[in-house]
Amino acid sequence: MESLVNVQSLRSVPELKYVNAENVARYRAIMRFFYQEYKRLKYWMKPEEVHAAVLEWGVLTEYTLEQCCTDLEQLEEWGNLASRHDGGRAATLEEYMKKKMQYLLRPYSIEIERLLETLEKVTGYGGSLESTMFDTIAEKLFEIRRVAGETAPEAALELWTMLYEAFKRLHENAADYIASLQTVKAEEMMVSESFLVFKDRLTNYLQNFIQALQRSAYKIEGNLERITDNVRDLFLEQVVMAEIERPRLEEAPSKDELLAELHQGWANLQRWFLGDGVAPSELTSLERATKDAIARIVRSVIRMQERKRSGVSRKKELEYLAQWFARLERLDDAHRLAGFAFGLFQTRHLQGEDLRDSDRADQSMWNEAPMIRTLRSRSRKRANKQESEPIPEHEERKRKQRELFLRQQAEEWEEIRGLMEKGAFRISELGPVPMKTRLRLLHWIGRCTSAPKHMFVTPEGVKIAMTNAGTTERTVLISEDGELHLPDYELVFALTEAAREVAATTEGGGSA
Repeated sequence: MESLVNVQSLRSVPELKYVNAENVARYRAIMRFFYQEYKRLKYWMKPEEVHAAVLEWGVLTEYTLEQCCTDLEQLEEWGNLASRHDGGRAATLEEYMKKKMQYLLRPYSIEIERLLETLEKVTGYGGSLESTMFDTIAEKLFEIRRVAGETAPEAALELWTMLYEAFKRLHENAADYIASLQTVKAEEMMVSESFLVFKDRLTNYLQNFIQALQRSAYKIEGNLERITDNVRDLFLEQVVMAEIERPRLEEAPSKDELLAELHQGWANLQRWFLGDGVAPSELTSLERATKDAIARIVRSVIRMQERKRSGVSRKKELEYLAQWFARLERLDDAHRLAGFAFGLFQTRHLQGEDLRDSDRADQSMWNEAPMIRTLRSRSRKRANKQESEPIPEHEERKRKQRELFLRQQAEEWEEIRGLMEKGAFRISELGPVPMKTRLRLLHWIGRCTSAPKHMFVTPEGVKIAMTNAGTTERTVLISEDGELHLPDYELVFALTEAAREVAATTEGGGSA
């Protein structure tokens, strides 16, 4: 992306010197008077008028006209004011030669005073969540699609101004409002009792904004995606044409500069709603931040309610609940009542071996075989010193595990060899299969699905490939422990070249 920063934009700003100068009160008073008169459409001021106005405010004592003239000259030197000779009322040549001056506020100074006036009103982040801005943006983007190339340049300029102003207002106000919810003042408010009265209004305000965002976001994204580069360039060309045709007294920017600025604005709009392909869009970040704010509010209210309930005795409630448990005759009913009354208890993770004998998802945990594990005592009482024990040997357990592994490998090889005789088959061609076969098939299907080329090689050198990974046909695999509905995959079995050479060598050695 081409940079819009030039040397002129990086220059020093002498127009800001009066804000922190030695006689800042005098300079600020003069500039504020000029700015107030500018808003009243009165532009050229005489030193006498400035001096009288400053004295009338009463903020400066013993302020002379000579000091005022000196300050005006200094402000002119810094570039804040422009001057011209005032000879209209001169009756003699001597009066005319005294250099009576009039002063005018320069454009830089107007913006500086406007900024300072805005800063004086800042008491916090402010901002708001204006959901109507989404509708305005969606409407203007749809209108750009509809009238691109057919509208007049003036109408295109008006349409772009309304679109970008709505976008800037939405972004800046939303960013300020979400930032205000992260301040220390907001944190202190959320833990006070008075927040309980305010929380419903705040939560509804955030929820309504989220709903409007989700309702209008897809319209904006759809319109942005449907506006092609040609339509965008044609529309921005019309906007630039209207900007160039507007009469200007000062030097106007070139067409290339205006077009680059408009393209940058369009890129900002597109990145805000669609993202840049690397990071999520600002719209997604705004939605996530708003949802996080709602969650923080809810958590704060829950904590306050829990604190209020912590000092209340629940003896009668617990006695009533205990009587309810006592009246139950079945253990299952007691389990259900405990679940409704207390919910899930805090979990404890215990290490153990998974010895499940079935993969059924609907099997209750109460029907599972128990896993015995010895827990270490947490008592602070020091245990008696015990003699060291030798390291136990697990040769017998290792031998059994080795035999189990080899037996499983042999069973898998026998099944693979039987399937290799078919070469290829579909799941629908299989009849009822044992549970181990079903698990093995699901293992193969899972490995083929996750592999880039939908194939893998077993340790025995057998290549198993899935030829129709994207099939939409369905079938039912019948097994001992139930029926499994899955796509009708086709699996192909073949030996790799290395396995084929080993097999050929083995057969040759056996015949010799």
